[in-house]
Amino acid sequence: MKIKGIIEENAITVPELKEELLNVEAVRLEKGKEMSYELRRSIEHANQIARTSAAKSRSLVEALLQVEKVKPDVALRIANTMPRTRDEVRAVFGRDKFAHTTEELDQIIDLVITHFN
Repeated sequence: MKIKGIIEENAITVPELKEELLNVEAVRLEKGKEMSYELRRSIEHANQIARTSAAKSRSLVEALLQVEKVKPDVALRIANTMPRTRDEVRAVFGRDKFAHTTEELDQIIDLVITHFN
């Protein structure tokens, strides 16, 4: 199959990807079509690494975007990895220009914990 062009591009979290892949799987099974190896592996991978539901991950991203100095790509990475310590949050930010205070890091961890449970 050739891809001619990208119509639309949206960044989503891994749990949202898992939900989309399961929808694709259901449609293919309903039509009696065989799933490709890549699709089966993608579903398996998404099942293994998704730590929460799609709704909770999206609400976490929205909450993180309200925090100062958190960009959309970083919010998605935080929602995908669900860091629990300051060092893990610092690793998600990587080589960010800003120095983050412990209060900011704790605020992010609190958001992760409240949305994970």
